[in-house]
Amino acid sequence: MHTYRELFRTPQFRPFFATSAVQVAASTMSGLALGTLVYTATESPLLAALSMFGPSLAQMIGAALLMSAADRLPPRAATTGLALVFALAAAALAVPGLPLPVAFAIVLAQGVVAAVGGGVRYGLLNEVLPKDGYLLGRSVLNMCGGLMQIGGYALGGLLVVTLSARGTLLVAAALYLTGAAVARFGLALRPPRTTGRPSVAETWRTNAELWSSGPRRRTYLALWVPNGLVVGCESLFVPYAPGHAGLLFAFAALGMLVGDVVTGRFVPHARRGRLATPLQLLLAAPYLFFAVHPALPVAFALAMIASVGFAASLLYQERLMALTPDGITGQALGLHSSGMLTMQGVAAALAGSLAQWTSPASAMTVMAAASLAVTLALAAVERRTAGPAGGQSSAKEAAGEGAADRSGLSPS
Repeated sequence: MHTYRELFRTPQFRPFFATSAVQVAASTMSGLALGTLVYTATESPLLAALSMFGPSLAQMIGAALLMSAADRLPPRAATTGLALVFALAAAALAVPGLPLPVAFAIVLAQGVVAAVGGGVRYGLLNEVLPKDGYLLGRSVLNMCGGLMQIGGYALGGLLVVTLSARGTLLVAAALYLTGAAVARFGLALRPPRTTGRPSVAETWRTNAELWSSGPRRRTYLALWVPNGLVVGCESLFVPYAPGHAGLLFAFAALGMLVGDVVTGRFVPHARRGRLATPLQLLLAAPYLFFAVHPALPVAFALAMIASVGFAASLLYQERLMALTPDGITGQALGLHSSGMLTMQGVAAALAGSLAQWTSPASAMTVMAAASLAVTLALAAVERRTAGPAGGQSSAKEAAGEGAADRSGLSPS
């Protein structure tokens, strides 16, 4: 599968795409509205960052306890039910006078539930598309996510100003309900990918198997840490430029869109492995310039250029799928999604704490430097394990260990 036309002619991809688009728009609008509410009430960069990215902190709880459900629930019912839960949560956050601890409890509960949602969604994508279509399909979803974030943050910023932050949360709740309807009436009824009942023990067993492979372990770390630290930079957009945070988010989303288009559609398969590290370096380097407090137009451009580097995630996800048995792709992708979002939440908390003691610009610079250091360290480890033939030997090692793991992993 090489073209967008082939992709959208694939049965079931269009309703899957529509459901994802609506939910991304709802998520961006509700996050911006809640972050604005919290910052207005508290003037705390830490609490504002946690309100927007706090659900990510709870992702690992769901990954550790509930992720086996990702392959053991009917995808349509799970997708519909999760959208309804998010709609209820957004409406609850819009209640006037809601105590801040209750709001954060709702936010963390969303994160626990979203962990399973990521596994269900991306496992279904891997099931809907042929094997050679996953990267193209994932890139299109990322592109859609970028466009929805641009529109969601722009419209959300407008609605916050004209309608109020609480009114924006209610609009987001309506969008979640729309997503639930599209999933219920657009997606086909499919059986679970794996038989058996979801359980904590099964979740732990499969997670341990996934983590036991060296190539998979390095792939997970590359997916989680460098971009998580950069999201810590993004979590400070509201305190960095309170009146222009929506535009900063929109330009960042535009950069991610450009990166996904180029990487997913135009980069040949043979060159993908060599691009991962340069893209992750690009992801962090522009945020170093925030130390000198650039003018807003320059800051917009820097955020956009940096976000092109998020396309590295596509390359690492493709590698992860090559190392994972079919019966547990939902849990493997769910673990990736939950670990990534958890790291983003941790980084947002760390960035907010640094900003409390220094300034948003200084904290963004520190987080970017940390991301660069981690990327270089992972690249050095990969070179040491690659052998004298370099990247090709590393790929063979990954494929060989992945093949061994495939025989040892039970899909049940």
